[in-house]
Amino acid sequence: MSFSSANAKTVVSRRDTLGIFDIFAPIVFGLVLLGAWIAVTTLGKIPAFILPTPQAVVRAAMELFASATFWPYLGNTLAEAIAGTVLGLVVSLPLAFTIHHLPWLNAAVQPFLGASQAVPAVALAPLLLIWLPASFLAIVVLCAIMVFFPILVSTTVGLRHLEGHILEAAMLDGADTWQLLKYMELPLVLPGLMGGIRNGITLSITGAVVGEMVIGGHGMGTLITLQSHNVDTSGMFVSLFTICTLAAGIYLAVYRLERHSKTVNAV
Repeated sequence: MSFSSANAKTVVSRRDTLGIFDIFAPIVFGLVLLGAWIAVTTLGKIPAFILPTPQAVVRAAMELFASATFWPYLGNTLAEAIAGTVLGLVVSLPLAFTIHHLPWLNAAVQPFLGASQAVPAVALAPLLLIWLPASFLAIVVLCAIMVFFPILVSTTVGLRHLEGHILEAAMLDGADTWQLLKYMELPLVLPGLMGGIRNGITLSITGAVVGEMVIGGHGMGTLITLQSHNVDTSGMFVSLFTICTLAAGIYLAVYRLERHSKTVNAV
């Protein structure tokens, strides 16, 4: 056996080990957290309205999942988050390419883009409700604002790191601006863009929940507010776990799409 083949087998073995570790490590950690939760709530004599037992949360989950109102709440939040992500992508992607090709515009907008990140979403929600006629539209715009910056930054950073000699070679071959954008810049920046979308869509769900808690509507934020008023701690845990599961599922779905994309893999 040659050294190179032995080395290749070692690399493959390490990758397999890391893949198994990636699967089981979160499971083990989750079981440890669950055991600690059971121990604290069983032995610590903590009131149920402060920290419910896992059994109480499971019972609350069964009741909520069987109710006719829970799934429409979840569906509305998901619709707001997806619509906000699409809107944020439609606005941020052209702007990223524009400021990349116009340095004076980049210099002009950078301070304002940075300052905009200092304003929390909960402070913007009341203003959006005043400016926009419907709560759904206001929440969608809030989600778009949450998504806008991560996508813009990831795209501009990706464009900034494009190798100039590749673009120069394409221009020498007669490529015009549109061809450079379609066949060179957009495919090469796609990995960074997908990362921005992954991070942005989870922030969009956060924006939807915050918007519903402040503006109103019929989503998970509204449900959590109602549960809080009723001191339904177990129900709040179920709602929070559901939101986390939704965000994690979408994040992993985009990640899988990115991993299996021929364009991204080719880059």
